[in-house]
Amino acid sequence: MAENKATNITWHEGHVTRDARQSLLSQQGATLWFTGLSGSGKSTTAFTLEHALVQLGRLAYVLDGDNIRMGLNKGLGFTAADRAENIRRIGEVAKLFADCGVIAMTSFISPYLEDRNSCRKLHEDAGLPFIEIHMATPIETCEQRDPKGLYKKARAGQLKGFTGIDDPYEAPTAAELTLDVTSLSPQEVTAQLIDYLAGRGILKK
Repeated sequence: MAENKATNITWHEGHVTRDARQSLLSQQGATLWFTGLSGSGKSTTAFTLEHALVQLGRLAYVLDGDNIRMGLNKGLGFTAADRAENIRRIGEVAKLFADCGVIAMTSFISPYLEDRNSCRKLHEDAGLPFIEIHMATPIETCEQRDPKGLYKKARAGQLKGFTGIDDPYEAPTAAELTLDVTSLSPQEVTAQLIDYLAGRGILKK
């Protein structure tokens, strides 16, 4: 948990309730936390789901790992400390999105259990749904895909601290959903996720 170094600050409660914002959107704000190895299908699934939800008239937004590192987190590297701070910031941003009624989807390797659990607690303390989705695609499949050529570089020793090769990935122990998309299309996975969200009451009629 990061220390709050600011002093003389007070939380200001607005006049608009969470329920009032959510009623405008006919949905419950929530965070879908996609975690898994590079190449496991996190971003593809998240962006496909975002597109499908918007087509259904729902407000959704993807916070993608690479995209966020081009702006908000561009000053962070890939040390354990920087990775933890990267995930902490995204947990806070996702919570804000969910609080305003948006279905937020985060696509981050987020390799460490402690960091993901901190994000979960942040949401639970705020009374917001946190849905951890483990993209459990086998590393052999991820390496075959290797969309960014990163596994090849890591195997050649050109990329140090790469998750799954010389840096650990701590798989979730209590994920709400575990998906192996090796033999499923993004559209098939998206259909499953929409059914799940409807069943959870996040998508209201």
